[in-house]
Amino acid sequence: MLKKIAVQSLRPGMFLHELCGSWMEHPFWNTKFLLEDPADIVRIFDSNIKECWIDTSKGLDVEGAETREVAAERNEQVLIDAVLTEPEPNARLALAAEVQRAAKICGKAKAAIVSMFKEARMGRAVAAGEFAPLVEEITNSVMRNPGALVSLARLKTKDDYTYMHSVAVCGLMVALSRHLGLDAEQTRQAGLGGLIHDLGKAAIPLEILNKPGKLTDQEFVRVKSHPVEGHRMLVEGGGAGPVPLDVCLHHHEKVDGSGYPDKLSADAISLYAKMGAVCDVYDAITSNRPYKAGWNPAEALRKMTEWRNGHFDERIFQAFVKSVGIYPVGSLVRLESGLLAVVVETAESSLLTPKVKTFYCMRRKERLLPRIVDLGRPHAADRITGWESPERWPFPDLEDLWQSA
Repeated sequence: MLKKIAVQSLRPGMFLHELCGSWMEHPFWNTKFLLEDPADIVRIFDSNIKECWIDTSKGLDVEGAETREVAAERNEQVLIDAVLTEPEPNARLALAAEVQRAAKICGKAKAAIVSMFKEARMGRAVAAGEFAPLVEEITNSVMRNPGALVSLARLKTKDDYTYMHSVAVCGLMVALSRHLGLDAEQTRQAGLGGLIHDLGKAAIPLEILNKPGKLTDQEFVRVKSHPVEGHRMLVEGGGAGPVPLDVCLHHHEKVDGSGYPDKLSADAISLYAKMGAVCDVYDAITSNRPYKAGWNPAEALRKMTEWRNGHFDERIFQAFVKSVGIYPVGSLVRLESGLLAVVVETAESSLLTPKVKTFYCMRRKERLLPRIVDLGRPHAADRITGWESPERWPFPDLEDLWQSA
């Protein structure tokens, strides 16, 4: 049985199943092992991780801890409560109608970011204002349908992660801006902040950025320097306003003060930096990295719900859930009929009733001919009963299923 405990409750003999936090913030390459060395526990204490999951079937138990089943139900209800309070801001174009345009924009954006990083690595100035037209194109695509560009940008290889991550965070920042009621200029500035937030990684050696294993302590310190390095580059290049500069410098701050580089907390962190923190983490943990496969979008939201206290601003996080949907495109879900499906498009009328593609019967344990089902149509005969973890159902073609929709 999996139980969630505070890291201060860890003892030798417990089996560590998972640390509650982004894999970028803890010191272990593998998080599933029997705790035997007290030094490993000390390393967890010294990290920013506050809670973890232990497997009591493989190690020592603890009284009164929350089980994964209870936590999953509670976290899903938190997300449902978030999306029930506000309708979609504006009518939007169907996903299929936007995908081709979004693909072209992603290609253009990737080329621009690759060029920006190349110039920065050569020591040349980066003029942030040059990216305004690109941000405008990304913004227009997201306004037409937020799922198209954001979902396409999530499909990145380990070699182009750094570049497409910037594109994805830009799109996520624009989508989030809509749900926070920001005006057009504020939205553009937030989007530009997302696009250039990781510029400082141009100062990090590629062998560290693309390392196919866990970073050493020294390498981790080097990577954590990228907000300061990026801020310096943008100031030297000119053209970046206060919002993009702030997002670049402070997107790794946390509301409990445990972030970096300045350990800001609560109201000392700007609205835009808080937005950047949520968007950056979501895309990072849903993307494949050299050393770890990304989480399914719905699984990522569940995990972020576990971490949200102390890491994210609550209002910003709730708005973010509304912007991507409780069941984002690509999520694996369980239907009342006993079928498994992958979400192919979020619904304009209700984020709880997306379009899905059914492909597996849990009762018969067999694959089915894929079929699109609109759960939001009047008198729909099926409904989502919960998320499913891809780890439990290791289908090799989940990405293909929703892309081909």
